[in-house]
Amino acid sequence: MGEYRAKVLIVDDDPAARKILQSRLKMMNFQSLVASSGSEGLEEIRREAPSIVLLDLQMPRMSGIDVLKALKRERLETTVIVVTAHATIETAVEAMKEGAYDFITKPVDAKHLEIVLDKAFERESLREQNRFLQTEVESRRVEIVTENPIMKNLLQLAHRAAGTNSTILLLGESGTGKEVVARSVHQWSPRASHPFIIVNCVAIPEQLLESELFGHERGAFTGAHQLRKGKFEVADRGTVFLDEIGEIPPSIQAKLLRVLQDHEFERVGSARSMKTDIRVIAATNSDLEKAVKEGRFRGDLYYRLNVVCLQLPALRERREDIPALIDHFVGKYAAELKKPPKRLSPEALDRLFSYHWPGNVRELENVIERAMVLSGSNQIGQEDLPLQIASGPRRDSFSGKGFHEAVREFKRWIISDALKQSQSNQTRAAELLGLQRTYLAKLLRLLEIKQDL
Repeated sequence: MGEYRAKVLIVDDDPAARKILQSRLKMMNFQSLVASSGSEGLEEIRREAPSIVLLDLQMPRMSGIDVLKALKRERLETTVIVVTAHATIETAVEAMKEGAYDFITKPVDAKHLEIVLDKAFERESLREQNRFLQTEVESRRVEIVTENPIMKNLLQLAHRAAGTNSTILLLGESGTGKEVVARSVHQWSPRASHPFIIVNCVAIPEQLLESELFGHERGAFTGAHQLRKGKFEVADRGTVFLDEIGEIPPSIQAKLLRVLQDHEFERVGSARSMKTDIRVIAATNSDLEKAVKEGRFRGDLYYRLNVVCLQLPALRERREDIPALIDHFVGKYAAELKKPPKRLSPEALDRLFSYHWPGNVRELENVIERAMVLSGSNQIGQEDLPLQIASGPRRDSFSGKGFHEAVREFKRWIISDALKQSQSNQTRAAELLGLQRTYLAKLLRLLEIKQDL
Protein backbone atom coordinates (compact mmCIF):
# COMPACT_ATOMS: atom_id res chain seq x y z
CA MET A 1 0.00 0.00 0.00
CA GLY A 2 2.94 2.32 0.62
CA GLU A 3 3.16 5.71 2.27
CA TYR A 4 1.57 8.65 0.52
CA ARG A 5 4.17 10.70 -1.40
CA ALA A 6 3.39 14.28 -2.51
CA LYS A 7 4.16 15.05 -6.15
CA VAL A 8 5.91 18.18 -7.43
CA LEU A 9 5.76 18.90 -11.16
CA ILE A 10 8.60 20.94 -12.74
CA VAL A 11 7.53 22.76 -15.92
CA ASP A 12 10.53 24.38 -17.64
CA ASP A 13 11.90 24.39 -21.20
CA ASP A 14 15.51 24.56 -19.91
CA PRO A 15 16.93 21.01 -19.37
CA ALA A 16 19.64 22.29 -17.01
CA ALA A 17 17.12 24.13 -14.85
CA ARG A 18 14.91 21.02 -14.68
CA LYS A 19 17.87 18.86 -13.65
CA ILE A 20 18.89 21.26 -10.85
CA LEU A 21 15.34 21.41 -9.47
CA GLN A 22 14.96 17.62 -9.69
CA SER A 23 18.19 17.14 -7.72
CA ARG A 24 17.08 19.55 -5.01
CA LEU A 25 13.62 18.01 -4.73
CA LYS A 26 15.18 14.56 -4.37
CA MET A 27 17.35 15.85 -1.50
CA MET A 28 14.17 17.17 0.13
CA ASN A 29 12.54 13.74 -0.30
CA PHE A 30 9.84 14.98 -2.70
CA GLN A 31 8.61 12.97 -5.67
CA SER A 32 9.26 14.97 -8.87
CA LEU A 33 7.71 14.92 -12.34
CA VAL A 34 8.99 16.96 -15.31
CA ALA A 35 7.55 18.67 -18.39
CA SER A 36 9.54 20.54 -21.02
CA SER A 37 6.80 22.88 -22.26
CA GLY A 38 3.67 24.64 -21.13
CA SER A 39 1.36 22.32 -23.08
CA GLU A 40 3.17 19.22 -21.80
CA GLY A 41 2.96 20.61 -18.27
CA LEU A 42 -0.80 21.15 -18.60
CA GLU A 43 -1.27 17.56 -19.76
CA GLU A 44 0.77 16.31 -16.78
CA ILE A 45 -1.40 18.34 -14.40
CA ARG A 46 -4.54 16.88 -15.93
CA ARG A 47 -3.13 13.34 -15.77
CA GLU A 48 -1.16 13.27 -12.50
CA ALA A 49 -2.93 15.96 -10.39
CA PRO A 50 0.33 17.00 -8.61
CA SER A 51 0.11 18.82 -5.29
CA ILE A 52 2.64 21.50 -6.30
CA VAL A 53 3.76 22.87 -9.68
CA LEU A 54 7.07 24.74 -10.16
CA LEU A 55 6.25 26.73 -13.30
CA ASP A 56 8.65 28.70 -15.50
CA LEU A 57 7.05 31.84 -16.94
CA GLN A 58 9.16 32.39 -20.07
CA MET A 59 8.51 29.45 -22.41
CA PRO A 60 7.86 29.41 -26.17
CA ARG A 61 4.39 28.80 -27.65
CA MET A 62 2.62 28.37 -24.29
CA SER A 63 3.95 30.61 -21.52
CA GLY A 64 3.57 30.11 -17.78
CA ILE A 65 0.85 32.77 -17.74
CA ASP A 66 -1.02 30.81 -20.43
CA VAL A 67 -0.77 27.67 -18.28
CA LEU A 68 -2.16 29.56 -15.25
CA LYS A 69 -5.09 30.83 -17.34
CA ALA A 70 -5.80 27.29 -18.59
CA LEU A 71 -5.78 25.95 -15.02
CA LYS A 72 -8.28 28.59 -13.96
CA ARG A 73 -10.45 27.97 -17.02
CA GLU A 74 -10.52 24.18 -16.48
CA ARG A 75 -10.84 24.53 -12.67
CA LEU A 76 -7.85 22.29 -12.04
CA GLU A 77 -6.84 22.59 -8.40
CA THR A 78 -3.08 22.69 -7.77
CA THR A 79 -0.69 25.05 -5.98
CA VAL A 80 1.55 26.86 -8.49
CA ILE A 81 4.90 28.42 -7.58
CA VAL A 82 6.24 30.55 -10.41
CA VAL A 83 10.01 30.19 -11.07
CA THR A 84 11.63 32.64 -13.50
CA ALA A 85 14.88 34.41 -14.31
CA HIS A 86 12.89 37.47 -15.37
CA ALA A 87 11.72 38.74 -12.03
CA THR A 88 9.80 41.94 -12.30
CA ILE A 89 7.00 43.37 -10.20
CA GLU A 90 4.72 43.34 -13.26
CA THR A 91 5.17 39.62 -14.02
CA ALA A 92 4.80 38.72 -10.35
CA VAL A 93 1.55 40.67 -10.05
CA GLU A 94 0.20 39.17 -13.29
CA ALA A 95 1.07 35.63 -12.15
CA MET A 96 -0.62 36.15 -8.78
CA LYS A 97 -3.74 37.52 -10.47
CA GLU A 98 -3.92 34.37 -12.55
CA GLY A 99 -3.74 32.13 -9.47
CA ALA A 100 -0.04 31.59 -8.66
CA TYR A 101 0.61 30.97 -4.95
CA ASP A 102 4.19 32.27 -4.73
CA PHE A 103 7.07 33.58 -6.81
CA ILE A 104 10.81 32.69 -6.70
CA THR A 105 13.69 33.65 -8.99
CA LYS A 106 16.52 31.87 -10.79
CA PRO A 107 19.14 30.90 -9.84
CA VAL A 108 17.04 29.15 -7.18
CA ASP A 109 18.39 29.29 -3.65
CA ALA A 110 17.98 25.82 -2.09
CA LYS A 111 17.04 27.10 1.37
CA HIS A 112 14.53 29.59 -0.04
CA LEU A 113 13.01 26.84 -2.23
CA GLU A 114 12.58 24.58 0.81
CA ILE A 115 10.86 27.36 2.79
CA VAL A 116 8.46 28.14 -0.07
CA LEU A 117 7.67 24.45 -0.62
CA ASP A 118 7.02 23.90 3.10
CA LYS A 119 4.57 26.82 3.06
CA ALA A 120 2.90 25.46 -0.07
CA PHE A 121 2.49 21.96 1.39
CA GLU A 122 1.11 23.47 4.59
CA ARG A 123 -1.48 25.23 2.42
CA GLU A 124 -2.28 21.96 0.64
CA SER A 125 -2.65 20.21 3.99
CA LEU A 126 -5.10 22.89 5.18
CA ARG A 127 -7.11 22.57 1.97
CA GLU A 128 -7.26 18.79 2.44
CA GLN A 129 -8.37 19.20 6.06
CA ASN A 130 -11.06 21.62 4.91
CA ARG A 131 -12.34 19.10 2.36
CA PHE A 132 -12.34 16.43 5.08
CA LEU A 133 -14.25 18.66 7.53
CA GLN A 134 -16.81 19.49 4.84
CA THR A 135 -17.33 15.76 4.32
CA GLU A 136 -17.84 15.28 8.05
CA VAL A 137 -20.34 18.15 8.28
CA GLU A 138 -22.29 16.85 5.30
CA SER A 139 -22.50 13.39 6.85
CA ARG A 140 -22.74 13.91 10.59
CA ARG A 141 -22.01 11.05 12.92
CA VAL A 142 -25.19 9.58 14.34
CA GLU A 143 -25.37 8.17 17.85
CA ILE A 144 -26.23 4.48 18.18
CA VAL A 145 -29.06 4.10 20.68
CA THR A 146 -29.78 0.58 21.91
CA GLU A 147 -30.63 -1.55 24.92
CA ASN A 148 -31.00 -4.68 22.81
CA PRO A 149 -28.52 -7.48 23.71
CA ILE A 150 -28.13 -8.58 20.07
CA MET A 151 -27.29 -5.02 18.98
CA LYS A 152 -24.92 -4.57 21.92
CA ASN A 153 -23.08 -7.77 21.00
CA LEU A 154 -22.93 -6.68 17.35
CA LEU A 155 -21.43 -3.32 18.34
CA GLN A 156 -18.80 -5.05 20.47
CA LEU A 157 -17.78 -7.13 17.44
CA ALA A 158 -17.72 -4.00 15.26
CA HIS A 159 -15.53 -2.22 17.83
CA ARG A 160 -13.03 -5.09 17.80
CA ALA A 161 -12.98 -5.23 13.99
CA ALA A 162 -12.50 -1.45 13.74
CA GLY A 163 -8.85 -1.67 14.75
CA THR A 164 -8.03 -3.88 11.75
CA ASN A 165 -8.04 -3.28 8.00
CA SER A 166 -10.43 -6.18 7.37
CA THR A 167 -13.41 -5.63 5.08
CA ILE A 168 -16.76 -5.57 6.90
CA LEU A 169 -20.06 -6.67 5.35
CA LEU A 170 -23.20 -5.25 6.99
CA LEU A 171 -26.47 -7.08 6.33
CA GLY A 172 -29.96 -6.00 7.27
CA GLU A 173 -33.20 -4.48 6.08
CA SER A 174 -33.32 -0.92 4.80
CA GLY A 175 -33.29 1.58 7.65
CA THR A 176 -31.75 -0.69 10.29
CA GLY A 177 -28.71 1.57 10.71
CA LYS A 178 -26.03 0.05 8.48
CA GLU A 179 -24.56 3.45 7.59
CA VAL A 180 -24.56 4.48 11.26
CA VAL A 181 -22.59 1.34 12.18
CA ALA A 182 -20.19 1.89 9.26
CA ARG A 183 -19.53 5.46 10.35
CA SER A 184 -18.96 4.30 13.93
CA VAL A 185 -16.44 1.68 12.78
CA HIS A 186 -14.57 4.44 10.92
CA GLN A 187 -14.60 6.69 13.98
CA TRP A 188 -13.32 3.86 16.20
CA SER A 189 -10.53 2.99 13.73
CA PRO A 190 -7.00 4.44 13.28
CA ARG A 191 -8.36 5.98 10.04
CA ALA A 192 -10.74 8.32 11.90
CA SER A 193 -8.78 11.49 10.97
CA HIS A 194 -9.06 10.66 7.26
CA PRO A 195 -12.09 10.72 4.92
CA PHE A 196 -15.21 8.60 5.29
CA ILE A 197 -16.66 8.40 1.78
CA ILE A 198 -20.14 7.04 1.02
CA VAL A 199 -21.05 5.55 -2.36
CA ASN A 200 -24.69 4.53 -2.90
CA CYS A 201 -24.23 1.89 -5.59
CA VAL A 202 -27.92 1.75 -6.49
CA ALA A 203 -28.39 5.52 -6.86
CA ILE A 204 -25.69 6.04 -9.51
CA PRO A 205 -26.33 4.93 -13.14
CA GLU A 206 -24.10 2.06 -14.26
CA GLN A 207 -22.32 4.15 -16.88
CA LEU A 208 -21.31 6.70 -14.22
CA LEU A 209 -20.55 4.36 -11.30
CA GLU A 210 -17.19 3.25 -12.70
CA SER A 211 -16.03 6.86 -13.01
CA GLU A 212 -17.44 7.66 -9.55
CA LEU A 213 -15.40 4.86 -7.97
CA PHE A 214 -12.18 4.91 -9.99
CA GLY A 215 -12.10 8.42 -11.53
CA HIS A 216 -11.38 9.19 -15.17
CA GLU A 217 -8.80 10.83 -17.43
CA ARG A 218 -9.56 13.87 -19.50
CA GLY A 219 -11.12 12.72 -22.79
CA ALA A 220 -11.86 9.20 -21.47
CA PHE A 221 -15.43 9.51 -22.75
CA THR A 222 -17.82 12.13 -24.11
CA GLY A 223 -18.16 14.89 -21.57
CA ALA A 224 -14.93 14.07 -19.69
CA HIS A 225 -13.44 17.54 -20.15
CA GLN A 226 -10.98 17.24 -17.27
CA LEU A 227 -9.34 14.70 -15.00
CA ARG A 228 -11.49 13.56 -12.11
CA LYS A 229 -10.37 11.67 -9.02
CA GLY A 230 -12.61 8.77 -7.99
CA LYS A 231 -13.77 7.87 -4.49
CA PHE A 232 -11.02 5.29 -4.00
CA GLU A 233 -8.41 7.94 -4.73
CA VAL A 234 -10.04 10.69 -2.66
CA ALA A 235 -10.48 8.34 0.33
CA ASP A 236 -6.77 7.44 0.52
CA ARG A 237 -5.94 6.41 4.14
CA GLY A 238 -9.65 6.57 4.99
CA THR A 239 -12.77 4.41 4.64
CA VAL A 240 -15.11 3.82 1.69
CA PHE A 241 -18.65 2.73 2.53
CA LEU A 242 -20.26 0.93 -0.41
CA ASP A 243 -24.00 0.96 0.29
CA GLU A 244 -26.25 -1.49 -1.59
CA ILE A 245 -23.21 -3.45 -2.81
CA GLY A 246 -25.53 -6.16 -4.14
CA GLU A 247 -26.60 -3.81 -6.95
CA ILE A 248 -23.11 -3.21 -8.34
CA PRO A 249 -23.04 -4.32 -12.02
CA PRO A 250 -20.94 -7.35 -13.08
CA SER A 251 -18.75 -5.13 -15.30
CA ILE A 252 -17.40 -3.34 -12.20
CA GLN A 253 -17.23 -6.30 -9.81
CA ALA A 254 -13.85 -7.54 -11.17
CA LYS A 255 -12.29 -4.09 -10.76
CA LEU A 256 -13.63 -3.81 -7.23
CA LEU A 257 -12.15 -7.23 -6.40
CA ARG A 258 -8.73 -5.99 -7.52
CA VAL A 259 -9.01 -2.96 -5.23
CA LEU A 260 -9.82 -5.24 -2.28
CA GLN A 261 -7.04 -7.72 -3.09
CA ASP A 262 -4.19 -5.51 -4.32
CA HIS A 263 -5.27 -1.95 -3.38
CA GLU A 264 -4.72 -1.01 -7.03
CA PHE A 265 -6.95 0.47 -9.74
CA GLU A 266 -6.82 2.45 -12.98
CA ARG A 267 -8.79 5.56 -13.78
CA VAL A 268 -11.21 5.17 -16.69
CA GLY A 269 -9.20 5.91 -19.85
CA SER A 270 -5.82 5.16 -18.26
CA ALA A 271 -3.54 2.12 -18.38
CA ARG A 272 -1.46 3.28 -15.41
CA SER A 273 -2.11 1.54 -12.08
CA MET A 274 -2.55 3.64 -8.96
CA LYS A 275 -2.17 2.54 -5.33
CA THR A 276 -4.68 3.40 -2.63
CA ASP A 277 -4.70 2.72 1.11
CA ILE A 278 -8.37 2.31 2.02
CA ARG A 279 -10.64 0.23 4.19
CA VAL A 280 -13.91 -0.93 2.60
CA ILE A 281 -17.17 -1.42 4.48
CA ALA A 282 -20.02 -2.78 2.33
CA ALA A 283 -23.73 -3.07 3.07
CA THR A 284 -26.73 -4.69 1.46
CA ASN A 285 -30.31 -5.72 2.19
CA SER A 286 -30.26 -8.36 -0.54
CA ASP A 287 -29.28 -12.05 -0.35
CA LEU A 288 -25.73 -12.13 -1.73
CA GLU A 289 -25.40 -15.90 -1.37
CA LYS A 290 -28.46 -16.34 -3.59
CA ALA A 291 -27.05 -13.78 -6.05
CA VAL A 292 -23.79 -15.79 -6.21
CA LYS A 293 -25.69 -19.03 -6.91
CA GLU A 294 -27.69 -17.30 -9.66
CA GLY A 295 -24.52 -15.88 -11.25
CA ARG A 296 -25.42 -12.23 -10.58
CA PHE A 297 -22.62 -11.65 -8.09
CA ARG A 298 -19.04 -12.93 -8.21
CA GLY A 299 -18.31 -15.59 -5.60
CA ASP A 300 -14.69 -14.45 -5.11
CA LEU A 301 -15.86 -10.88 -4.51
CA TYR A 302 -18.49 -12.05 -2.03
CA TYR A 303 -15.92 -13.99 0.01
CA ARG A 304 -13.50 -11.05 -0.10
CA LEU A 305 -16.24 -8.76 1.24
CA ASN A 306 -17.48 -11.27 3.80
CA VAL A 307 -14.44 -11.20 6.12
CA VAL A 308 -16.36 -9.78 9.08
CA CYS A 309 -20.14 -10.13 8.62
CA LEU A 310 -22.60 -8.34 10.91
CA GLN A 311 -26.38 -8.89 10.65
CA LEU A 312 -28.39 -5.93 11.98
CA PRO A 313 -31.78 -6.85 13.48
CA ALA A 314 -34.99 -5.17 12.31
CA LEU A 315 -36.65 -2.70 14.69
CA ARG A 316 -39.57 -5.08 15.25
CA GLU A 317 -36.96 -7.53 16.64
CA ARG A 318 -35.61 -4.93 19.10
CA ARG A 319 -38.79 -3.20 20.25
CA GLU A 320 -37.30 -2.50 23.66
CA ASP A 321 -35.21 0.17 21.90
CA ILE A 322 -38.28 2.12 20.74
CA PRO A 323 -38.60 4.28 23.92
CA ALA A 324 -34.92 5.28 23.91
CA LEU A 325 -35.01 5.98 20.17
CA ILE A 326 -38.11 8.15 20.58
CA ASP A 327 -36.36 10.15 23.32
CA HIS A 328 -33.25 10.51 21.15
CA PHE A 329 -35.12 11.73 18.06
CA VAL A 330 -37.37 14.09 20.04
CA GLY A 331 -34.26 15.69 21.54
CA LYS A 332 -32.52 15.85 18.17
CA TYR A 333 -35.36 17.59 16.33
CA ALA A 334 -36.18 19.84 19.26
CA ALA A 335 -32.64 21.21 18.95
CA GLU A 336 -32.80 21.47 15.14
CA LEU A 337 -36.21 23.17 15.14
CA LYS A 338 -35.29 25.32 18.16
CA LYS A 339 -38.37 24.06 20.03
CA PRO A 340 -38.72 22.60 23.54
CA PRO A 341 -38.88 18.78 23.63
CA LYS A 342 -42.43 17.37 23.48
CA ARG A 343 -44.08 14.57 25.40
CA LEU A 344 -45.93 11.77 23.64
CA SER A 345 -49.50 11.02 24.61
CA PRO A 346 -50.23 7.46 25.85
CA GLU A 347 -52.28 6.88 22.65
CA ALA A 348 -49.36 7.96 20.44
CA LEU A 349 -46.95 5.72 22.39
CA ASP A 350 -49.41 2.86 22.03
CA ARG A 351 -49.49 3.25 18.23
CA LEU A 352 -45.69 3.52 17.97
CA PHE A 353 -45.19 0.39 20.07
CA SER A 354 -47.78 -1.59 18.08
CA TYR A 355 -46.61 -0.62 14.57
CA HIS A 356 -44.54 -3.19 12.61
CA TRP A 357 -41.94 -0.67 11.27
CA PRO A 358 -41.14 -1.92 7.75
CA GLY A 359 -38.79 1.06 7.34
CA ASN A 360 -37.12 0.36 10.71
CA VAL A 361 -35.18 3.05 12.62
CA ARG A 362 -35.11 5.42 9.65
CA GLU A 363 -38.92 5.30 9.44
CA LEU A 364 -39.24 5.94 13.19
CA GLU A 365 -36.93 8.95 12.89
CA ASN A 366 -39.00 10.35 10.02
CA VAL A 367 -42.22 9.86 12.01
CA ILE A 368 -40.81 11.72 15.03
CA GLU A 369 -39.45 14.56 12.88
CA ARG A 370 -42.86 14.91 11.18
CA ALA A 371 -44.64 14.92 14.55
CA MET A 372 -42.27 17.55 15.99
CA VAL A 373 -42.99 19.79 12.98
CA LEU A 374 -46.77 19.30 12.87
CA SER A 375 -47.71 19.16 16.54
CA GLY A 376 -49.21 22.48 17.65
CA SER A 377 -48.97 21.80 21.38
CA ASN A 378 -46.37 20.60 23.85
CA GLN A 379 -47.56 17.05 23.34
CA ILE A 380 -47.37 14.72 20.31
CA GLY A 381 -50.74 13.08 19.94
CA GLN A 382 -52.14 10.26 17.85
CA GLU A 383 -53.38 12.87 15.33
CA ASP A 384 -49.77 13.97 14.68
CA LEU A 385 -48.78 10.50 13.44
CA PRO A 386 -49.02 9.24 9.82
CA LEU A 387 -52.35 7.61 8.96
CA GLN A 388 -50.93 4.08 8.63
CA ILE A 389 -49.67 4.29 12.23
CA ALA A 390 -52.50 6.32 13.78
CA SER A 391 -55.18 3.99 12.40
CA GLY A 392 -53.32 0.77 13.21
CA PRO A 393 -54.12 -1.75 15.96
CA ARG A 394 -53.69 -0.59 19.55
CA ARG A 395 -52.83 -2.23 22.84
CA ASP A 396 -55.34 -0.87 25.34
CA SER A 397 -53.16 -1.82 28.32
CA PHE A 398 -50.84 1.13 27.50
CA SER A 399 -53.56 3.77 27.26
CA GLY A 400 -53.91 6.36 30.00
CA LYS A 401 -50.44 5.70 31.38
CA GLY A 402 -47.37 7.95 31.47
CA PHE A 403 -44.35 7.29 29.26
CA HIS A 404 -42.31 5.22 31.74
CA GLU A 405 -45.29 3.19 32.90
CA ALA A 406 -46.22 2.55 29.25
CA VAL A 407 -42.66 1.32 28.60
CA ARG A 408 -42.92 -0.98 31.63
CA GLU A 409 -46.20 -2.36 30.35
CA PHE A 410 -44.71 -2.88 26.92
CA LYS A 411 -41.79 -4.88 28.37
CA ARG A 412 -44.27 -6.99 30.31
CA TRP A 413 -46.22 -7.62 27.12
CA ILE A 414 -43.27 -8.74 24.93
CA ILE A 415 -41.84 -10.97 27.68
CA SER A 416 -45.22 -12.56 28.37
CA ASP A 417 -45.70 -13.11 24.64
CA ALA A 418 -42.28 -14.83 24.38
CA LEU A 419 -43.11 -17.06 27.36
CA LYS A 420 -46.41 -17.96 25.74
CA GLN A 421 -44.67 -18.88 22.46
CA SER A 422 -42.08 -20.98 24.32
CA GLN A 423 -44.70 -22.68 26.52
CA SER A 424 -43.14 -21.08 29.64
CA ASN A 425 -39.65 -22.40 28.83
CA GLN A 426 -37.45 -19.54 30.09
CA THR A 427 -34.36 -20.69 28.19
CA ARG A 428 -36.30 -20.74 24.90
CA ALA A 429 -38.02 -17.43 25.72
CA ALA A 430 -34.62 -15.83 26.39
CA GLU A 431 -33.42 -17.02 22.97
CA LEU A 432 -36.52 -15.56 21.28
CA LEU A 433 -35.91 -12.21 22.99
CA GLY A 434 -32.15 -12.21 22.41
CA LEU A 435 -31.53 -12.07 26.18
CA GLN A 436 -29.30 -13.95 28.59
CA ARG A 437 -31.27 -16.51 30.61
CA THR A 438 -30.19 -14.89 33.91
CA TYR A 439 -31.20 -11.41 32.67
CA LEU A 440 -34.65 -12.67 31.70
CA ALA A 441 -35.08 -14.14 35.19
CA LYS A 442 -34.14 -10.76 36.66
CA LEU A 443 -36.72 -8.98 34.46
CA LEU A 444 -39.41 -11.45 35.50
CA ARG A 445 -38.80 -10.47 39.13
CA LEU A 446 -38.53 -6.70 38.49
CA LEU A 447 -41.63 -6.58 36.30
CA GLU A 448 -43.57 -8.98 38.56
CA ILE A 449 -44.46 -11.31 35.70
CA LYS A 450 -46.05 -14.55 36.85
CA GLN A 451 -45.64 -17.66 34.70
CA ASP A 452 -48.32 -20.12 33.92
CA LEU A 453 -46.76 -23.45 34.86
